[in-house]
Amino acid sequence: MNKSLLSVAEPPIENQTQHLMPITQRPDVVFTKGKGHYLFDASGTAYLDMMQGWAVNTLGHSPNFLKHALLNQAEQLINPGPAFYNKPMIELSNTLCSASVFDHVFFANSGAEANEGAIKLARKWGQLNKQGAFEIITFKNSFHGRTLATMSATGKASFAPLFEPKISGFKKVPFNDPQALINAISSNTTAIMLELVQGEAGVIPAEYDFVKKLETQCKQHNLLLIVDEVQTGVGRTGKLFAYQHYGISPDILTLGKGLGGGVPISALLAKQAVSCFAPGDQGGTFNGNPLMCASALAVLEALEAENILSNVNKMSELLQTEFFELSQKYGLGQIRGQGLLLAIDTGAYDAHQIAASAFRKQLLINAPRSNCIRLMPALNIGPEEIYKAMSVLEDCLSELS
Repeated sequence: MNKSLLSVAEPPIENQTQHLMPITQRPDVVFTKGKGHYLFDASGTAYLDMMQGWAVNTLGHSPNFLKHALLNQAEQLINPGPAFYNKPMIELSNTLCSASVFDHVFFANSGAEANEGAIKLARKWGQLNKQGAFEIITFKNSFHGRTLATMSATGKASFAPLFEPKISGFKKVPFNDPQALINAISSNTTAIMLELVQGEAGVIPAEYDFVKKLETQCKQHNLLLIVDEVQTGVGRTGKLFAYQHYGISPDILTLGKGLGGGVPISALLAKQAVSCFAPGDQGGTFNGNPLMCASALAVLEALEAENILSNVNKMSELLQTEFFELSQKYGLGQIRGQGLLLAIDTGAYDAHQIAASAFRKQLLINAPRSNCIRLMPALNIGPEEIYKAMSVLEDCLSELS
């Protein structure tokens, strides 16, 4: 018989993925296409994506402006090497500094890498300016990455027993507790590092008064203030950077996720007064890669050209209103967050069950905790997608009731 006439069944997915390290639990679906607010699996089924790669796809899947930026740059220069300047690297550094309080930028490939650089920079600054001070105060339930140093800085309880011995020199104190912070400061302290919204903890914002007191302590004790905006930066909270909501002026800032709109790039920003790396202290083969920098430039230009920050604030209000109605109807809990980084406590409902039910209904949401649902949609999301997502969520809650 002609083999071309035979129907050959595709092997089960576990046989296709057997060579991938099992570093996370993934559903038995292979996504093959993304467009706008939707992901499509191999059968063509569309999933409404309210996670967007964990706040990575700033303006949705495969936006035209990003495809054009990648193609145009690829036709000119992909990788000259990190030992040389390239035009997108220069333009992106100028754009980020002109839009912020910072003077210098180091480009990396992931948020963890940017945070690792921030830790190194703070320690070197302590060596030069504070008689070798090296300790960095971080916060319980924080998340700064999965390198050994950033896991050591992270306050996530499940990280505590992993990969011991970790890097010493991190003090973890309760979030939003100014007295605990004050008690932790010593002559060995060189910096305080925090997320202004603790995303992995369930979207817990820093209280305004706490942040202002924290900044005061930094000034009084000559400490660096490091703000990790890997998840909150690039418009996610309704301003270009979350620190702008608090009226503070950090010494160091880290960006990642949404900076590239879907491609791997991150940034470590610092004021000139604390930018003390010497040649050889920091680097990386792909840092400042023109293909990635051109993509990030295109994202920042699109945010401004399309008035995206205004949309973030409008859609945030709509989402919170819809969340409130669900909360009233099903006895859910607190709604938290800022801009389009929002969460709702699920009360008596298991958030992981809700997320699994939503997936079966082609809605992608995230449950960072067993009692919390988190949404991180594209910043150009509209009412149509929000109403559809809320309708599916209500169906899930109704079934679980």
